[in-house]
Amino acid sequence: MKNEHAVRPASVPKLEKQVAQILAEAKKQGATDCEVSVSMTQSLAVTVRQQTVETLEFNRDQGFGITLYVGQRKASASTTATDSKAIEETVAAALAIAKHTSEDNCAGIGAPELMAKELPDLDLYHPWDITPDQAIDILLACESAAFATDKRITNADGTSLNTWQGCRVYGNSHGFMGGYASTNHSISCMMIGEQKGQMERDYWYDVNLDAANLTSAQVIGQTAATRTINRLGARSIATCEVPVIFAADIAASLFGHLLGAIAGGNIYRKASFLESSIGKQLFHDWLYIEDRPSLSKTLNSDRFDCDGLATYDKYIIANGKLLTYLLSVYSGRKLGLASTANAGGCHNLFVTHGQDDLPALLNKMDKGLLVTELMGSGVNMVTGDYSRGAAGFWVESGKIQFPVQEITIAGNLKDMFANIVAIGKDVDLRSNLKTGSVLIEKMAVAGT
Repeated sequence: MKNEHAVRPASVPKLEKQVAQILAEAKKQGATDCEVSVSMTQSLAVTVRQQTVETLEFNRDQGFGITLYVGQRKASASTTATDSKAIEETVAAALAIAKHTSEDNCAGIGAPELMAKELPDLDLYHPWDITPDQAIDILLACESAAFATDKRITNADGTSLNTWQGCRVYGNSHGFMGGYASTNHSISCMMIGEQKGQMERDYWYDVNLDAANLTSAQVIGQTAATRTINRLGARSIATCEVPVIFAADIAASLFGHLLGAIAGGNIYRKASFLESSIGKQLFHDWLYIEDRPSLSKTLNSDRFDCDGLATYDKYIIANGKLLTYLLSVYSGRKLGLASTANAGGCHNLFVTHGQDDLPALLNKMDKGLLVTELMGSGVNMVTGDYSRGAAGFWVESGKIQFPVQEITIAGNLKDMFANIVAIGKDVDLRSNLKTGSVLIEKMAVAGT
């Protein structure tokens, strides 16, 4: 974005100075320990529909959040104001809250020796020097390409471009201070098709921290249109129990449920179906899942977690067995375990995949359901029960026969994990959880 006040890496020292000021104010007012996160962001978001600009928004935000401790009492406060008076008042407000909180023997920041020591540049900052008019032109071309793909594309449901850049600095009273600038850019397109009175919609998108690596707007539009056309003529199917393939762009949700189930907060609250599962076989022994948080020029990479601990590569699943929970300093203390530097979650997870592309997986499945869309949120994290609305395609003799809608797929996540028999090489790199299409041996499908 062409802006003389743009958020840049040069903004990081200014934010570090602000963090130091807040930490000093907290100590002055009597806090035992303190941690502070400050950020500065700006973004441009544009949407067109039917060749007309629908929304155009420019945002610029700055603010800070503070968590302080008085002994074993913890309190947090935040504000978008950053002047000296606001800092003083926000610290005072947090201290006032702390006086009314209960003592927690697990509260407090991580040990000084655990803080990140080396903070290499991960090349996360690639601003997109684009004006609103240029963004509009890109979106008009995207939508035009979609309409030109097939005469059955009759309407548009929104084509959007978002470009974001920001700086983040975290510091605490152990002397740790870390900050960096990063970017995120995306283009998405959703189209509507009509055939014999039936209407369907579908979409496509791309996201990258470097706009130069985005899929072209025309290809995104054409893909969205093609996916929409492929769904025309969708119908339900009879209730059955068959193999199911989760297409790569939605398969990440399966492993997302795994991450939720092994998050330290859910484990110590006894709100997970994977409680007491360390070392247990969850998948076939060929499956591995690795977190690689410090990859250069990769979305979601980070050198330190939200506790200031150095992130590091780790296997979460190896030989199909669960090796670790995902722990922050606090959840680790609650469980009597060391933090895994996952405060704030995981970063870049890679799931083992084979050499089959999607057509080869369909051939391996022979007869069953290819799921390309999931609806609803019917997942019980305590029991692992899974039930979600779905749409996709019916497959016979390894070939897609017709589109399917108005069905529900159901199972239990433990069984679903154990029954993953293949993962395709069609890895979706847009998500922080990178996996190909997933073939599950059998699931219940409720239709007509």
